[in-house]
Amino acid sequence: MNRREMIAALGGAAAWPMAARGQQPKRMRRVGALMPQAANDPQMQERNAAFLQGLQQLGWTVGQNLQIDYRWAGGNEDDTRKYAAELVALAPDVIFTTGSAGAAPLRRATRTVPIVFTNVPDPVGAGLRR
Repeated sequence: MNRREMIAALGGAAAWPMAARGQQPKRMRRVGALMPQAANDPQMQERNAAFLQGLQQLGWTVGQNLQIDYRWAGGNEDDTRKYAAELVALAPDVIFTTGSAGAAPLRRATRTVPIVFTNVPDPVGAGLRR
């Protein structure tokens, strides 16, 4: 190998990391899902399927650009509080829950992670508004 070939090879090797940086995969978003109900509840399974379908329609696919960490409390208040703390510790981008049984423990567990909830008739009265 002559001097010019050596310089060309080193120059090409130096440019390679810059080309690789331009092709970074999209960031995987993380969602925590605190479900106060049981995992085997048929109604909750239907709702979860609708939730996943809605996300898919918006371009969010589990395993591609989205990871969902579920916690199913099965109606146990102690487990709901414990799972709220676990999900907050995972530092998700957002946490989803249903009803006051899930929203209230999450509100107590974090002031920094956004919480999205459904089925809370009076969020302001329940103290869930920031």
